[in-house]
Amino acid sequence: MSNVPAPVQNLIDAFSRLPGIGPRTASRLTFFLLRNQDDIGLKLAEALVNLKSATGLCKECFNITLSGQDRCEICSNDQRDQDVICVVEAPMDVIVLEQSGGFKGKYHVLHGVLSPIEGINPEDIRLEPLFKRIAEGKIREVIIATNPSMEGDATALYIRQKLEPYHIRITRLARGLPAGGELEYADQNTLLRALSGRQEI
Repeated sequence: MSNVPAPVQNLIDAFSRLPGIGPRTASRLTFFLLRNQDDIGLKLAEALVNLKSATGLCKECFNITLSGQDRCEICSNDQRDQDVICVVEAPMDVIVLEQSGGFKGKYHVLHGVLSPIEGINPEDIRLEPLFKRIAEGKIREVIIATNPSMEGDATALYIRQKLEPYHIRITRLARGLPAGGELEYADQNTLLRALSGRQEI
């Protein structure tokens, strides 16, 4: 954008890097913050700084937790089903499944999926800690809840192959989820059906 002061352009560029936000929306957001009389811009800046400084990853499941806490609230909750793990791609998937109310076990967040085309291999996501949790012998079922995409399916098959020697139940969410869809966009009823109708893989 020509004739725009550098600080304004820098914020437009920063917003444009966010998923789902193009240059036009980025410009609208930037100029909204410029003309807004409230301290919304300062609160946004403070929240962004705190997002990184005040959060960390759970050492058990790799979900997001408060900085300084080794385990998240879900892993620390003894009332949860301790011998069922639901494997998801991202922390947002945990939030969505929790909102559905259909799962009472624990989670494991991979922080990605296998994608050789993009150079994402097993060692690039949190697979090894998952296999270590299973090797401890306390898990009776693993629910694989990766998205129904090529990468999600490839990751699910890889996990199944690696877990075969442990002789535990390995299931996949039912295909109430559309092919190519993502968990975070599914409604609660669809998620409940997918959980209750999960299938052996």
